[in-house]
Amino acid sequence: MVFSLVFTSRGIHSTCGAVPMSVYKLAARSNAVLIVTAYLGFHRLRGYKAKYMDMSLSSKTTWTIGVISDTHGLLRPEAIAALEGADHIIHAGDIGDPAILARLAAVAPLTAVRGNVDREAWAKRIPASNVLEVGRVSVYVLHNLNELDLNPKAAAFAAVISGHTHQPKQDLRDGVLYFNPGSAGPRRFNLPITVGRLLIKGGKIKSEVIELLKPVVSP
Repeated sequence: MVFSLVFTSRGIHSTCGAVPMSVYKLAARSNAVLIVTAYLGFHRLRGYKAKYMDMSLSSKTTWTIGVISDTHGLLRPEAIAALEGADHIIHAGDIGDPAILARLAAVAPLTAVRGNVDREAWAKRIPASNVLEVGRVSVYVLHNLNELDLNPKAAAFAAVISGHTHQPKQDLRDGVLYFNPGSAGPRRFNLPITVGRLLIKGGKIKSEVIELLKPVVSP
């Protein structure tokens, strides 16, 4: 499969499919408008197909994006309730069970990446990184923030979504939002059970952490 990409100051536009990491590196280093043709290859999937999701042409001006990560095979009813009503859902990896993707996709369109524990055959169909474009906002998704090897600002990303640490975090650096929704799966130590939400209005993005279960307090 062949696809074409156009790099502009607003980011990357694809005719189809997920965009390989090497392309983002190229975009991050380039100030020009480029048209690149590349083979989709390993992004060709069976069953669950990761896509470069583009809602930029929608007439909507405000979107709510539910963000969940590190389910590790457990999708709590509280998480589903918190994600209901979202225009789109992001899963930032360590899924643990493909049935979780199907359940989330029944709530809203889904963008997902695989995490370090997603090693079974089904997980090979899930990309290690993905992109969601909403209005004028481009969002980059990966599991482990330490593996980010591009410059989000140079590549025109407004936000980078990650998981892995099980600790919710919101950080604005160099004009880019770095957001970790924490873990919605089995509790680790006394960390909270959380999901996240992005509110995108116009070209601006805000985030919030939603606590599903309180941390366990030792007597």
